Amino acid sequence: VRLHSHDVRYGSGSGQQSVTGVSAADDGNSDWRVRGRTAAVCERGTPVRCGQAIRLTHLGTGRNLHSHRFASPLSGNQEVSAFGEAGEGDYLDDWTVVCSGTYWVRDGEVRFQHASTDVFLSVTGEQYGRPIHGQKEVHGMSTSSQNNYWKVMEGIFMQPSEVFKAEQYHAEL
Repeated sequence: VRLHSHDVRYGSGSGQQSVTGVSAADDGNSDWRVRGRTAAVCERGTPVRCGQAIRLTHLGTGRNLHSHRFASPLSGNQEVSAFGEAGEGDYLDDWTVVCSGTYWVRDGEVRFQHASTDVFLSVTGEQYGRPIHGQKEVHGMSTSSQNNYWKVMEGIFMQPSEVFKAEQYHAEL
């Protein structure tokens, strides 16, 4: 299932832009940009550390992956939405990268834990009817499980910065 969004708002809860899960691999509404946490700069090519706070910005609408203490429409878990304008939102857009090792690696599984409410970004089997028929509910769950592992499927990957390369391969005598 791919993390997906589009300019369709929830009819309940926050009324913000919906975030869903889809199976289709060729839908541009499943493209997200990894950015530094709110009010932080994330230099292009700098690897993302496990435990680092980030934002995920939806490329199509410019809104950030967001969560807050509203109930999700189908499961009643914590709502996950897309919020903000042109990539700018608030502190509720920050997610901590939970992975093994030092850095989030291209082919590795990762979890995203909401920095303010501690829920994990999750998708289970609940499916919407109209107007987003068949799309799965994405929500925040308070416990870690197999439903909150994510993996990068496609994208543009930047080469590590020279600083990172030096940190990885430099050995003191």
